[in-house]
Amino acid sequence: MQGRSISKGIASGELLVSPEPISFLSGVDPETGTVVEHGHPLEGQSIAGRVLAFPYGKGSTVGSYVIYALKQNGLAPAAIINTEAEPIIAVGAIIAGIPMVDRLPPEFSKIPSGTLVTVNGDTGEVSCNENA
Repeated sequence: MQGRSISKGIASGELLVSPEPISFLSGVDPETGTVVEHGHPLEGQSIAGRVLAFPYGKGSTVGSYVIYALKQNGLAPAAIINTEAEPIIAVGAIIAGIPMVDRLPPEFSKIPSGTLVTVNGDTGEVSCNENA
């Protein structure tokens, strides 16, 4: 599937999909890589090493630095996919060196969490292997 490249690099991992936006400041613990926002659909789940797909970021611009801290702690997502990138998440992905794409076609929404996907931030492409 073709999208738009936001942050360069190529990474693969298990897809973790959130129907809700994510705030990295106070929504994700940089010491554990776990979503801690009360009531969030991914509350209690680790984003470490997974391909994290969510509509867009929310909250403070400090969230960019939380993404960077996650990377420094070895707990960052392998890649990020957004419906529509915005500056908080895009800057965080770029400074942390996390591949990121957005604007994938509507059929992407049919891919379930747990599917092994590869994100190519150089070309904006996402491929999946539903048998993995």
